[in-house]
Amino acid sequence: MLKLKEKYKKEIIPSMQQQLGYKNIMSVPRIEKVVINSGFGREIITKKGDEAKKLEEHILKQLALVAGQQPALRKARKSVSGFKLRAGTAVGAAVTLRGDKMYDFLERLIYITLPRTRDFNGLDKKLVDKNGNLSIGFKEHTSFPEISAEKERSIFGLEVNIVTDSREREEAVTLFKLLGFPFKE
Repeated sequence: MLKLKEKYKKEIIPSMQQQLGYKNIMSVPRIEKVVINSGFGREIITKKGDEAKKLEEHILKQLALVAGQQPALRKARKSVSGFKLRAGTAVGAAVTLRGDKMYDFLERLIYITLPRTRDFNGLDKKLVDKNGNLSIGFKEHTSFPEISAEKERSIFGLEVNIVTDSREREEAVTLFKLLGFPFKE
């Protein structure tokens, strides 16, 4: 079985050139990056001091396991009294994957994680926006094979954004289908 990066170069580029009529290889859409992020502001606000710090570290550790790379903290820019939120408080974490790590993550996402997700019937084509980017939300991070659901004490949601350089939505949907993403028909 071909690795995803090799499959893209050897099968998908010629196929898309034929299907969509590209003359130049460089005009074929490609995946630029994958961004994995999780917002944990609600959980952190309800906890105090040491407990909040432990939860934050736990979530960062779990995201690092899923992505294979250390996540960066995202902090609140403004204080919002209605949400008991202060500027500078950590409210989320994000990881940006490019290159080989990106293709390795996409392989695990397509072939292992999505089929493991509870009640999964395929991705909806509406998840691809007009710029050709695919956003997939997970209610539980335990769908990923790196996480042991039995040992997990706190379950959190995360979002995976796959950014392409396609100009149209249909180009991106074709690219994702050829890569092996399971879309509903």
